[in-house]
Amino acid sequence: MSSRITLLCVGVAVVAGSLSPLTAQAPNALAARLQTLEDRDAIRALLVSYAHTLDTRDFDAFEQLWAKDAEFIGGGGNSARGPKAIRDLLQELLKQNAAPVPGRDFHLVMNQTVDVTGDTATGYSRGTWVVTSAEKRLEWSIITNYYDQFVREGGRWKFKRHQIGGTAPAASSGSK
Repeated sequence: MSSRITLLCVGVAVVAGSLSPLTAQAPNALAARLQTLEDRDAIRALLVSYAHTLDTRDFDAFEQLWAKDAEFIGGGGNSARGPKAIRDLLQELLKQNAAPVPGRDFHLVMNQTVDVTGDTATGYSRGTWVVTSAEKRLEWSIITNYYDQFVREGGRWKFKRHQIGGTAPAASSGSK
């Protein structure tokens, strides 16, 4: 009986010893997974803020969504670099294309995928712009793909590169 107890104690000690590296890593692994989930959620909120700030014509808030060296690549050859230039471009485009009263047209962002790597991320989503026709009916104006690169800047996720439509950019080691 004593040999069985000794054998049981040795077995428990071996198992406990082999688990200690796992329990030491588990909090770090769990924290990393939680951080990734929080980052994805923050980036999805950024995409919604992009749509909301355009729809409400809040260009001060819109400008804050962009990293200091951000790039915007729109359809029809409309491109800009830097938060102020991107703001000015979108403000001008909405003067030309949007309803004269905010709320008569709006953006939808859906089917979002986000891949986070540290302080950078890439994303793909669908964007839709709904407008009010002359007959006062809602109509789909644009349905497009968004190809994005994001960066954490000043503790907040921001757009590094936002491409509307076209072919997905080729992945490169320097693109994130």
